[in-house]
Amino acid sequence: MKKTISVVGGDLRIVKLIGMLINDGYTVYTYGLEQSEELLGMEKVEMCPTLEEVIAASEVVIGPIPLTSDRKNLSMPFSNIKLPVEEFVSKISCKALIAGTLSEDYKKLLEAKNINYIDVLKREEFTVLNTIATAEGTIQIAMEETQKTVHGSKVLILGFGRIGKVLAKMLDGIGAKVSCEARKNEDIAWIKAYGYEPIYLNELNENLGNFDIIINTIPFQILDSDRLDLVKKDVVLIDVASNPGGVDRKAAKEKDLKLIWALSLPAKVAPLTSAIYIKETIYHVLKEI
Repeated sequence: MKKTISVVGGDLRIVKLIGMLINDGYTVYTYGLEQSEELLGMEKVEMCPTLEEVIAASEVVIGPIPLTSDRKNLSMPFSNIKLPVEEFVSKISCKALIAGTLSEDYKKLLEAKNINYIDVLKREEFTVLNTIATAEGTIQIAMEETQKTVHGSKVLILGFGRIGKVLAKMLDGIGAKVSCEARKNEDIAWIKAYGYEPIYLNELNENLGNFDIIINTIPFQILDSDRLDLVKKDVVLIDVASNPGGVDRKAAKEKDLKLIWALSLPAKVAPLTSAIYIKETIYHVLKEI
């Protein structure tokens, strides 16, 4: 039986994934990846001229992770094609769609057509491992953007979810003085148990001025204009939260603060490793469906 899979759009992680799928015996049909030099001439890669053709080629379609970067068009950095997400979702006709960050509206469209959908970014086995690349990339940015060593620097992590936990462990391991902000008592207890300095959300304002590096992992605005008045003028702000982020970017610019909004770090710092995690997750999904 011929093993086929269709891929529409995606970043370098998806390009690496395609190579792995081919090595595993798949024929891969693609659309929106025509500018990837790595895929040109690769055996068992069929570049389709139309969206309809690539969708019809396989019962399983892999979309970008995340699905969109601008909330309008499919994420296709290896193409000049502009494909609205709504158009893509409306034309899906397959057994399953595997992608990342599917909105409730898109899910309803897929459900109405009885199409299985899997949001990879909601899969625990992927998100936990993916935080490693995010954490490493964040620390790389911190090292590049500060004029001091991270060792000995006072670092505040806003949020103690998956990324916050891994970041804190890595930063502590290289000698940073780590503080973690949280609002839940259970998170504060874990922060204490790990040996980091805990800061309750309602105590944040009085502590913001103590830090050399502040890293936000919370996907809603926590550092607004008023709070940005409380940080050091030479602080390095790194926001790894998804759109719209957790730092008022306009206010940071007006106050001449150094802010790096670091989206999709796994794709930038470890695309090969991230592709391995994506492949493992997809294989789990294929077994389930």
